[in-house]
Amino acid sequence: MTSGWPNPHALELLDELLAGIDAMLPQAQALRRAIHTDPYVGGLEQPTTDLLSAALDRRTTPLAQTGFWTRLGPDGPSVAVRSELDALPIAERTGVDWAATNGSMHACGHDVHMAAAWAVLKAAGRIDLPIGMLGLFQPREECQPSGAPEVLESGVLEQQCVRAVIGAHLQPRVPDGLISSGIGGVNAAADAFDIVVRGYGGHGAYPHVTIDPVPVLASIASGLYELVGRLIDPTHAALISIGRLEAGATHNIIPDSAKLQGIIRTMHESDRHLLHTEVRRFAEHTAAARGARAEVSLLRGDPVLSNAHDLVVSLDPLLRAAGLPVAEEPFRSLGADDFSHFGQRVPIVMMFVGTGAEADTRHDVGLHSSRFLPGDHTIRTVAASLAAGYVAGAHLAGAL
Repeated sequence: MTSGWPNPHALELLDELLAGIDAMLPQAQALRRAIHTDPYVGGLEQPTTDLLSAALDRRTTPLAQTGFWTRLGPDGPSVAVRSELDALPIAERTGVDWAATNGSMHACGHDVHMAAAWAVLKAAGRIDLPIGMLGLFQPREECQPSGAPEVLESGVLEQQCVRAVIGAHLQPRVPDGLISSGIGGVNAAADAFDIVVRGYGGHGAYPHVTIDPVPVLASIASGLYELVGRLIDPTHAALISIGRLEAGATHNIIPDSAKLQGIIRTMHESDRHLLHTEVRRFAEHTAAARGARAEVSLLRGDPVLSNAHDLVVSLDPLLRAAGLPVAEEPFRSLGADDFSHFGQRVPIVMMFVGTGAEADTRHDVGLHSSRFLPGDHTIRTVAASLAAGYVAGAHLAGAL
């Protein structure tokens, strides 16, 4: 970064955006609660899109089926600010009078993200921008197929000359109010796998005339957990987790088949490729050694989310100028976010906005919890972070 950054023009732009955000906070809080009360899971977000579009009161363009985009500022290059639209299929247990009651819930903070992005766009509409601002309201972040690849396929980044994409996500593993950016990988690649073991079922009293797939699957499951420790460089973050095992229908019948489902998470592409190969090999050979057959299917998911070096270097001083403390040690997680796909085309940065009382407490209410309910003050923190990201992106694009 050159000396003299942030320059006076950047600081003036940031101050104007922050003033506009502060003016919008009462409406943003009301909007957040309206979104929170009436959530919709991935693929069904149209009512949320309609609510946000009406609240923005400006022209919007449909995107990725149930999402939309809108643009402010001059023609030419732009910086995109992205927010997710979808909720999770979780019954809320927060106890507030504006809790959702339809069996879905914004348990990942997307209601706050949307309200914050709305506030940034409304603030930007009150001032002269040096470069375009594109609001991307993306569906299906929480499910597969996720929405970000479809956003890319739409061509909107090329059509709107997007030079950077900015994101922010609430994170209870980071202390409240602290912002973590971090250069390089901050979220993992996540790839799902299914393993079906085919045996030969029969009566539970006569296992010697069957090929029982259950102990075979159990051996595979326990062995999978050992693969990372024996195959991956211990200085590399990686893990395999199993989320589901299923076999049989009743007590006394040995089933014909048994299956499991899991996730491979990696921060290095070489580790990703190796574990794909070795999970398949291990399952097939383990089953074959016991007279059974294993069928393995792998679904490549989101790539590593890697924050662009120059964007982070420009961003961090702006966060501090906005009064937002920046984490000295960046938060990195083996969680995944389809925001990573945008980094395959343009520089990106994902900021983690802290909501936690103690970052290292195991039993804090975390993301995807039925009790996750960050305070309304986080709307302002996320909005200010996104505004700083926009100014950093404008600098990267040569507009400041």
